[in-house]
Amino acid sequence: METTLRGVGVSHGVAIGEVRHMGTAVLEPPAKQIAADEAEREQGRARQAVEAVSADLMARGQLAGGEAQHVLEAQAMIATDPELMSDVDRRIVVGSTAERAVYDAFASYRDLLAGAGEYMAGRVADLDDVRNRIVARLLGVPMPGVPDSDEPYVLIARDLAPADTALLDPALVLGFVTEEGGPTSHSAILARALGVPAIVALPGAGEIAEGTVIAVDGSTGDLFVEPTAEKRAELEAAAAERKAALAASSGPGATSDGHKVPLLANVGGPSDVPAAVEAGAEGVGLFRTEFLFLDDSKKAPSEEKQIESYRKVLEAFPEGRVVVRVLDAGADKPLDFLTPADEPNPALGVRGLRTLLDHPEVLRTQLTALAKAAEGLPVYLEVMAPMVADRIDAKAFADACREAGLVAKFGAMVEIPSAALRARSILQEVEFLSLGTNDLAQYAFAADRQVGAVSRLQDPWQPALLDLIAMSAEAAKAEGKSCGVCGEAASDPLLACVLTGLGVTSLSMGSASIPYVRATLAKYTLAQCERAAAAARAADSAEEARVAAQAVLSGE
Repeated sequence: METTLRGVGVSHGVAIGEVRHMGTAVLEPPAKQIAADEAEREQGRARQAVEAVSADLMARGQLAGGEAQHVLEAQAMIATDPELMSDVDRRIVVGSTAERAVYDAFASYRDLLAGAGEYMAGRVADLDDVRNRIVARLLGVPMPGVPDSDEPYVLIARDLAPADTALLDPALVLGFVTEEGGPTSHSAILARALGVPAIVALPGAGEIAEGTVIAVDGSTGDLFVEPTAEKRAELEAAAAERKAALAASSGPGATSDGHKVPLLANVGGPSDVPAAVEAGAEGVGLFRTEFLFLDDSKKAPSEEKQIESYRKVLEAFPEGRVVVRVLDAGADKPLDFLTPADEPNPALGVRGLRTLLDHPEVLRTQLTALAKAAEGLPVYLEVMAPMVADRIDAKAFADACREAGLVAKFGAMVEIPSAALRARSILQEVEFLSLGTNDLAQYAFAADRQVGAVSRLQDPWQPALLDLIAMSAEAAKAEGKSCGVCGEAASDPLLACVLTGLGVTSLSMGSASIPYVRATLAKYTLAQCERAAAAARAADSAEEARVAAQAVLSGE
């Protein structure tokens, strides 16, 4: 009998197939004691396992490329973290085996993160995966991972680590469902990059029996267990309709009555550019420069290295718009040479622009590198600061840009509710706003963007979040300036129409989402988008907002 479950749809498309569950293994080693003269040998075993796992993650990243490479390189850094290794060594000295010392050291670090307010909870899956890989190597047991199958299937897992998600074969994995995670987790981001339909935060999915036929709608978050023939036909027809609309869609983003809405790409570096160009991106709305800094957490990259990386991205969009976000370090992106290790709550501490203002030489070098990278190119360079709280922040950033001789527009990200509330004040210092909806939701609802248990409050359809977006867009319009969205909200085609109706002037997203958004925008007039936005804001919940907007756009 057909039953329906609902999670959070995070990657568009429909997948119908048999269930396969992620392989698991018991990886808690026994707590046996070793003799004192065995400690050095065990420490050597631990170091060899750590180095092997780190090298494997780096190799997987190079194979995957793009966004996945950055994620896996960051995960490899977790494996070789010197504090963790020191803890492992200490535990071995007092009698633990290498595998037990690794297991307990990682558990201690995990508890530390949870006690710090769980800002890093979204990275706990990454931490667990690294631990499992090291322990499995030490125990000589198979690594938990994606199941072997000659036939296509839908994967179900408690959560997916980046190392697994990055190398999923779309020819075999039709889609995936996780019980945990959120719309901005690594798994969700990588699913969109791969173009694999996916649902996250669906408790109970793991109870669906192996081999059961399910249908996954990554657009709505609906999962149909043993769908009827009628339901399958309905979903397949909808998928075919979407595919045809995508094939017919090309050119700049615009509503059906010609209101232009530039569609830009979010990129993490030069390796992400080909996909953006292929998708028809009109430029880059978010160039995440921190991935360049994560290559070496001990020191900042040289000016020359930065110039080389930036120029490759700028050259790809002649006469296009490229919006660069300066380094957003801190919280879940710690750097040893910049961020304090003992902050009780990194999410509410020294992060983003605050970090850069504490280290002006790092900001100066980055801005100078951007200025030199853009020399002689016809690109429209725009540079924005993360985590701007007020006009004082905005002025400090604009002053730094001018002092570095940067010929570009200076902007501020709206990720803190105070920035939305005081947007007109901030716009006295900068020339544009860019809404980071992931963090804006996190801070507006006190809901960690990586914790599946509060994913309801991370839903970008939340009316309160739409109010903050509207407030920012209205302020920008009053000042004659632009206000874009570069958070994951822009990748939802229906929500993209609502954002347009709220007055947002550009939308930036993962490259795979651009064709979907372009095709959907082209179906509606600006007036329809405005009415849908008004209906969504009048609702009392995210689900009601989504339904209300859909009703307006479908003419109900």
